[in-house]
Amino acid sequence: MNNKPSITYLILIIAPLLSGCGGSVKEDNKNKASASPLSLHAGDEKYFTIDTSESVVTWKGSSVEGAHTGYVYISTGELMIENGQLTGGTVEVDMRTIEDDGHRSDNNLIKHLKDPDFFDVDKFPVSAIAITRVASINVEDKKITGNLTIKGITHPVTFSAKTEVKNGIVKANGKLVIDRTLWGVRYKSGKFYADLADKIISDYIEFDIKIAAKK
Repeated sequence: MNNKPSITYLILIIAPLLSGCGGSVKEDNKNKASASPLSLHAGDEKYFTIDTSESVVTWKGSSVEGAHTGYVYISTGELMIENGQLTGGTVEVDMRTIEDDGHRSDNNLIKHLKDPDFFDVDKFPVSAIAITRVASINVEDKKITGNLTIKGITHPVTFSAKTEVKNGIVKANGKLVIDRTLWGVRYKSGKFYADLADKIISDYIEFDIKIAAKK
């Protein structure tokens, strides 16, 4: 029997349905920072989904004039736990959620951090880290290695963190310090601009990472 007419008819039915779904998918992605994501490995006992309502990254940057601190929020991610120990995971951060220490996002400082001088969040709305190795110092203290992506640029990083796995909840707290210029954030860096005098901004950004993950 020749099935070509039936297959063609099926394609004609499905095609408009797929194209009609495009808008809602984009809207879901736009708002994903405010929703708890479904686990990519649902049913796999090793994976714990990050609770975005209880997880946050605190940032700190400084210049000769002083320091600025604030927050940016995790949009999705998972931690992998084997035999009660952290062994891997991925974390995505929504760069559009940058705030200052007063949780304000509409002032000149935050607007500048979001523009192309710094993180260009319209073009690069997501930063991410993928854990590639975890070395245990003791039961709680870990040395974590991963690939950090900011502004579409990826470099390996290593930092220390404390972890706890208890009653089906994973808690992880760590501090990561990076040289922002490696990720293309060169605004008022003494490495690239001469004669800045007291206008130099430190190349180093500190991130304090607080994560809670659950089944």
